[in-house]
Amino acid sequence: MPLSTRWVDLPARVLMCLLFLISGLGKVSAVAAIQAYMAAHGLPGFLIWPAAALELVGGLLLLIGLGTRPLALVLAGWCLLTALVFHTDFADQNQMINFFKNMTMAGGFLILARDGAPGFSLDGWLASRNEQP
Repeated sequence: MPLSTRWVDLPARVLMCLLFLISGLGKVSAVAAIQAYMAAHGLPGFLIWPAAALELVGGLLLLIGLGTRPLALVLAGWCLLTALVFHTDFADQNQMINFFKNMTMAGGFLILARDGAPGFSLDGWLASRNEQP
């Protein structure tokens, strides 16, 4: 693995996981407000709990680089889903920006699903361990 891959992989995953960790923490710290926001978009408030769990667990797994390829597909889908549910009012510039932010994140996750996390990750460590006789 090229040295540049090792040094780019971890910071990329750290930057990508921040959104999920902060969003998951925000959900559990402002339950009523988030449930009201979800209800305004036609979703039942109880979905806050699986959403927060996905964001927190997914963010942590992304950070440590464990199960990166399948996780990246799930997170790409999550970004697309949340963009289509919550950010389609393009008359509101903030919503449009959030829509395209989610699309951009989904694209990054698709690349991550292709490449995995070879550098400074549990996936990389496990792969190197399995290669040794």
